[in-house]
Amino acid sequence: MSTIKELEENLLRHKIKPTAMRLLALEFLVNKAVPVSLTDICKAFEKSDRVTLYRTLKSFEENGLIHTINDGTSTPKYALCSDACNVARHDDAHIHFHCDQCGQTFCLPDFIIPGFELPKGFNRKEVNLVVKGTCPDCK
Repeated sequence: MSTIKELEENLLRHKIKPTAMRLLALEFLVNKAVPVSLTDICKAFEKSDRVTLYRTLKSFEENGLIHTINDGTSTPKYALCSDACNVARHDDAHIHFHCDQCGQTFCLPDFIIPGFELPKGFNRKEVNLVVKGTCPDCK
């Protein structure tokens, strides 16, 4: 569990002004073991404005604090980035796992997506590898 001071320092390191909502959203993400959707965050902050929460997440993503996961469910999930992420480059080239039973998505940072070359003329924007199956809790 992070203290308010640690959360503030983390936001400042990523050049994000530590407002009350940003601190609450970051604390929520830090305390979650799995990536979460905007809907999950909105449920946790029922009295908060959905647009404000969305903008908070976009600010976090643009400043290298979180990365977005497209797990094939048409609902993006958000997870904290590693310390290697920054504004210019997200270091999220790891496998993600989506459980068909419980619907949770997991970051598997120890399993790196292998490098590859694209044919001439193709320009890579991002790489996303999602493995689908059953998580240990649902097995």
